[in-house]
Amino acid sequence: MKLTTREMVVFAMLGVIMYASKVMLEFAPNVHLLGVFTMAYTIAYRKKALYPIYTYVLLNGIFYGFAAWWIPYLYVWTVLWAVTMLLAGKLPKRLPKRWQALVYMSVCAAHGFLFGTLYAPVQAFLFGLSLKGTLAWIAAGLPWDLVHGVSNFFCGSLILPVAAMLRLAERSAEKQ
Repeated sequence: MKLTTREMVVFAMLGVIMYASKVMLEFAPNVHLLGVFTMAYTIAYRKKALYPIYTYVLLNGIFYGFAAWWIPYLYVWTVLWAVTMLLAGKLPKRLPKRWQALVYMSVCAAHGFLFGTLYAPVQAFLFGLSLKGTLAWIAAGLPWDLVHGVSNFFCGSLILPVAAMLRLAERSAEKQ
């Protein structure tokens, strides 16, 4: 995936937008637009969406430290990217936008509900948790995953408008 200079700049800015949005919403734990941006970038840029996503991941490590909490970030966003890649390629184009939006919102919500479970394998490995310990760790985080999933569902209503805006910007840039 060779990038142009313009793409490098755009993807860097999109990664920074992800990071800035997270920082601005830190007052509300587990309420953020990261799922929205991950999915919208994937719809608009397909494989190249990994560039802004991993720019965001790298910025988290730089500003908050490359510690144990950061390691799952190397794959939890990729899971959402991969599911979105499959959906974006398989959702029938004739499916009404309202239904498309609901599908994307539901996937975004599922990622939030499952975030602790996706995170758990690394926690178990790094801290030597047994299966029972891992399940207890997941159970302890369920209230936060509930907030995460519900907020992702409602924030997910922005996925298609953001993706449409990105596509429009890309078409406009191509004409110049």
